[in-house]
Amino acid sequence: MFETPLTVVGNIVNDPIRRAVGDQEVMKFRVASNSRRRGADGTWEAGNSLFVTVNCWGRLVSGVGASLRKGSPVIVVGHAHTSEYEDREGIRRSTLEMRASSVGPDLSRCIARVEKIVSSGTGATPEPGPTVETADTGDTNRANSADTAAARPVTMPAA
Repeated sequence: MFETPLTVVGNIVNDPIRRAVGDQEVMKFRVASNSRRRGADGTWEAGNSLFVTVNCWGRLVSGVGASLRKGSPVIVVGHAHTSEYEDREGIRRSTLEMRASSVGPDLSRCIARVEKIVSSGTGATPEPGPTVETADTGDTNRANSADTAAARPVTMPAA
C-alpha cells in the first residue's frame, strides 16, 4: 500500500482520545488547516479548509496526551491515506487519515518550552527543568508579558 508523506499545520478540533488497540495504545484527534487570502480590496477572505484525522502510536501517545488538547496549534508530520466506510444511511464515504510520525506545537502561534523525557531503565521520567508553558499569541506572531501571564502548562517530550 502506498502512503503519501504529508505535513499539516493547523489546530486540533477535538480533545485527543486515547484507546487501547490490542496490546498497544493509540491517540486520535482531528486537525483543521484553514487558509485565507487577501482579496483585491485588501481584506482577508476565508479560503478552503482541510480536516485530517491523526493517529499517534508508540512514544507519541504519552507526549500528545500530556501536551495537547482541543484548540492547540500544531504541526503534524506523517503519512496520509484515505479510509472508506459506509455511513448509517448506507452511503459510501471516505475520510483523510494520517499516521503521525511527529507532532509538535506551532511556535509561530504559541510559546513552548520543552521538558525532555529521560529514560532511567525501567521507565521514562521528566528531566528536572523549567515548567513547559504555551501562550496563544494570536495572529501577531510575537509574545509579550500579558501573553506569558495567560500561559497554560503543556509538556512536550524531546526526541
